[in-house]
Order: sequence, then C-alpha cells, then structure tokens
Amino acid sequence: MSELAVLIEHDGRTQLVFTRRLAHPQEEVWRAVTEPEHQQAWFPDEMCGERKQGAALDFVHEGETLFSGEMLVFDPPSVMEFAWGPDDRVRIEVEPDGAGSVLTLTHTFDEYGKAARDGAGWHECLDLLASALDGTPVPWKLGQHWSEIHAEYVQAFPAAAATIGPPEGWSPD
Repeated sequence: MSELAVLIEHDGRTQLVFTRRLAHPQEEVWRAVTEPEHQQAWFPDEMCGERKQGAALDFVHEGETLFSGEMLVFDPPSVMEFAWGPDDRVRIEVEPDGAGSVLTLTHTFDEYGKAARDGAGWHECLDLLASALDGTPVPWKLGQHWSEIHAEYVQAFPAAAATIGPPEGWSPD
C-alpha cells in the first residue's frame, strides 16, 4: 500500500497532502487527472465544466449534482486547483521526475474531524489512478477498499481527526 497522507493544520484549516511517484510521464498523468474519460477511472464524482480557470463546475454522482465549485487554477500540464463544494479546495500538481512524475494532491478543508475519512477516500482514489495508469486491474471498485484504508488513517491520525465518519446512507459496497 502507498504511504498515508500527511495531515497539516495551516491558517486555521486542515490539509491532507498526498505525494505519489508514478512511473508515467507528466503529460500522461496530466491527461489521467484532468480529462473526463480518464477521470472516471479514479475520481469520486463526474467533474462537469470547462477545464479553464474561472469555469463553473458541477460534481455529479449517478446523474445527480451533489454540489458545485469553480476551477481556480488550470495550468497544463502542471497544476489544477478547484473549489470542491462551498468550502473545500483540491489542488493537484504533476511534476516531471526522470522518466516518470510526482503527483501531489492537497485537499484543504475546515472540519478537522473528517481528516481520516477523507484521507482514506483520496488514498483509495489515488490507488485507483495508479492502477489505471499502470493498466493493472484492481479487485475492488471505488469505495470498497475504503474501510481497510480508513482503519489505517484512524490509527495514524490523532483521535480528533477521526470523529466524522462516512456520510449518512453511504455504504462501501
């Protein structure tokens, strides 16, 4: 399993920072994280909207718009940052690293108690991204591996970072 996210408190907000070394060139990873036909392999929602700074975004799951956001930064092939709902920010950076690349995903939010929950979620998403890039099948779908990963985050993070569990009605199956 990949390394766990780093938990940071910054300017009164909480940040989860994931760093993944990938054996794929920057341009290939960039396509996987930004293009809708590739995002569906790993991203938790369908991101609807133009890939350009200032564009309005809708995040759709099973045909239902869950929340809206905005593309804050879109600088191919290096940085995409967006508002994910009213308060959360997600920043994805892709940097060349020899023949491969380094992907850094930073999720910034206010509710410290959901750090373990969201850490496990993004961790699983990034595992799916790596599998999609590698062309290797995974024996689970998005959400099914979350419980195991969540237990690791609950153990690794302070107790106060694990007080908010999955949304009501959510099931990993």
